Amino acid sequence: MKKLLLGLILLLIAAAAILWFVPATQLASLRLVEQHRAGLTHEQVLVHDLNIHYYQGGPVNGEAIVLIHGFAADKDNWLRFARHLTDRYHVIALDLPGFGQSDHPTGSYDVGTQAERLADFLDALKLGSTHLLGNSMGGHIAALYAARYPLRVKTLALFDNAGIKAAHESELYRRLREGKANPLVVRQPEDFQQLLDFVFVEPPYLPQPLKQYLAKRAMDNAAYYDEVFRQLVERYIPLEPELPKITAPTLLLWGKQDRVLDVSSIEVMKPLLQKPSVAIMDEVGHAPMLERPEQSALLYRQFLQTAQ
Repeated sequence: MKKLLLGLILLLIAAAAILWFVPATQLASLRLVEQHRAGLTHEQVLVHDLNIHYYQGGPVNGEAIVLIHGFAADKDNWLRFARHLTDRYHVIALDLPGFGQSDHPTGSYDVGTQAERLADFLDALKLGSTHLLGNSMGGHIAALYAARYPLRVKTLALFDNAGIKAAHESELYRRLREGKANPLVVRQPEDFQQLLDFVFVEPPYLPQPLKQYLAKRAMDNAAYYDEVFRQLVERYIPLEPELPKITAPTLLLWGKQDRVLDVSSIEVMKPLLQKPSVAIMDEVGHAPMLERPEQSALLYRQFLQTAQ
């Protein structure tokens, strides 16, 4: 019995060592834990020769919420946020084409093209009118989709969305205007911590091996992200002319300390929307659903309850 117990202890120690020293395994394990806690399963669907990966969970007959991530991100950004929604809503979080595990097609990644790819994805899942939520670039895409397909959007939520010339220039745009390096693209190991500090007020804790792994992965994709960002800038579609076309109740939720996209964007957007609501989270940066998942989900649920 003692030998069996010792063997089990050694096995657990070995498994823990593998998780710690093999970051890819550690990341996959953490992802599975978060998926389980959120009640989400990993699915994929073929859409016009593009294989799109997504999470889904919650009651199948529940109202659908579609979550759209931002630049250089993926569907994992929504795992902890979705945990607070799947008790009532049918939640879907996709990897946009060109990001995460979805196919990386040749061609354009501008928001107009991605809005049409989103429409094709929702058609493939046979979803009618949905609740739509996007962060950053994903918010730009979601707003453009809502303007183009107003009858297919029950409500719209924009978390620190792109696509607006803010009343006050953000630190990101000031840096780019001055010819400095894009802080959202990781080119060397120390850039990754700088990215976390730039995006969050309080960056999430990451074990050092996992942080190094994520930094290396981001560095490997630097040239690709540079190209995507270039297309977003050169093929920019401003939202100001599009917002009046949106008929759905719209939540503008922002981190007050966002250095990527300034909170003063709300001042521009609110008068252009037919049914706006506003929530500003203090001591929060560019990704509220990551930095304060429970609080941002509560604010979102309150919006859904009052908007219907």
